[in-house]
Amino acid sequence: MLQRIQTVYMLLVLITLGVLPFVFPLWYNAQQEEVYFMFFPAFTFLFGASAALTVVSIMNYKNRQRQFVCNRLTMILNVILLGLFVYRTLTVSGEASEIVSEKGIGMFLPIVSIVLLVLANKAIKKDEDLVKSVDRLR
Repeated sequence: MLQRIQTVYMLLVLITLGVLPFVFPLWYNAQQEEVYFMFFPAFTFLFGASAALTVVSIMNYKNRQRQFVCNRLTMILNVILLGLFVYRTLTVSGEASEIVSEKGIGMFLPIVSIVLLVLANKAIKKDEDLVKSVDRLR
């Protein structure tokens, strides 16, 4: 059932978490050099784990409950990633404030993926409710 709308949302999440971090920098440092997620192991792990969970979720199209749980776990990983971004930009010491001089588009990718995952979970819930209502009629 790869033609369902939640699969389209999850494919967009996969593109957002698996492809776009390589294209858009997280921030620019004081020398106006682009800083990507690959320079930080925690960011690399979280982006990779989120993308892998999204692939697992897409492949579990027959089990809607497992798909829902995988999406929730991906949302949690994205919230942690977003928290690390905020921590990195706001609470770094004064001398290191030169490290993050200007935010890049890459810092907003977790927000986009969270919104898409919420939309996917709504569609999964709608499908589950439809299946339950049809089972009641039998």
